[in-house]
Amino acid sequence: MKKTIILFLGAILGFTPFFASSQDKPNYIGQQSQNTITTAVPFLMIGPDARSGGMGEVGAATAPDVNSQHWNPAKYVFAKKDMGFGVSYSPWLRKLVNDINLAYLTFFKKIGDKQAVHASLTYFSLGDITFTDIQGEVIGNYKPNEFAIDAGYSRKFSEKFSGSVVGRFIYSNLTQGQFVQGVSTKAGTSVAADVAVFYKTDLSIGGLAGSDLSFGMNISNIGAKISYSDDDQSKDFIPTNLRLGGSFGIDIDDYNSFRFSLDLNKLLVPTPPIYKIDDSTGQQVIGPDGKPEIEAGMDPDVNVVPGMIQSFYDAPGGFSEEMKEFIWVVGVEYWYDKQFGVRAGYFHESAMKGNRQFFTLGLGLRYNVFGLDFSYLIPTQQNNPLANTLRFTLTFNFDSVGN
Repeated sequence: MKKTIILFLGAILGFTPFFASSQDKPNYIGQQSQNTITTAVPFLMIGPDARSGGMGEVGAATAPDVNSQHWNPAKYVFAKKDMGFGVSYSPWLRKLVNDINLAYLTFFKKIGDKQAVHASLTYFSLGDITFTDIQGEVIGNYKPNEFAIDAGYSRKFSEKFSGSVVGRFIYSNLTQGQFVQGVSTKAGTSVAADVAVFYKTDLSIGGLAGSDLSFGMNISNIGAKISYSDDDQSKDFIPTNLRLGGSFGIDIDDYNSFRFSLDLNKLLVPTPPIYKIDDSTGQQVIGPDGKPEIEAGMDPDVNVVPGMIQSFYDAPGGFSEEMKEFIWVVGVEYWYDKQFGVRAGYFHESAMKGNRQFFTLGLGLRYNVFGLDFSYLIPTQQNNPLANTLRFTLTFNFDSVGN
């Protein structure tokens, strides 16, 4: 039943690499060719805004903006504005359907110079789905959806260093209470937390006083497993993720500025092992404990914190496979007169871990308190649900509540 639900969502999202069942034997023996990591609620990992989306989905150490909640909330206390809010919209699988989308609302407010509070809502609509029984009779039409609500607090520990914590509630209603393989289902819920830090220092390079260097880290979605039934054995990990990044900004003159950024991402959930196969039957070998026997790798059926630790050394292919679990992203942003921005980026994931590889382009406009961003994704290796789709973000930033 769990596998059915996961594959159902995977088909809708178009992110098949995230959803290969952790209980299935990978399609390799000995020499690895593909071994993707699985999680539930992967909508939490979708880059929600067009600014970072235009830079390849980089954001751990980029200049703070209203959408920092997703990328690194510790950046908020370094924001130049006192308060802001934004709304983002991303069509999903637009070439196939027109009613699947991701919406993102976010808000922040600084408290003096050293503190900030912030919150966001991520809502993923899976459109209209028709459920049928085994005979093909229509049971009903439903609108599966998922959302996450979070709120956080950030504080400066010094003039250059800050930290943040975020709490999150996650709701995932995929089957609307229908029976799947004879088992009743329910909406999955979970709670999670993010822990982030950010460091920024000003530089003076060749007399260019407007230069800066920043570093950031965000461990997001540290939380309980999620289940879509009353069976305690069918719980899945949520996408706990480590994001590390660096960014270098430089003001060429009063009108022209550049920012170059790099992110590394790694899912902190267990890697699927290689299970032993009975040569005569082609089926998995079941051990005395009732579990499939493992040929290489480690048992993924562990609790959340051990799973996070284990994720750094449990790949059946050893160190080389662990390195392939890191996704790297590069992005560049150019601003003219702080009013017109042009962006580009590249996202790279190993072919063994999902093979998501794409270029992105983006534009940004700023006028007084108003901002508008667009991004466009160009896949290079496989179909992408955002391929050739325009995303946008609308933002408002204020110097003070009264302005």
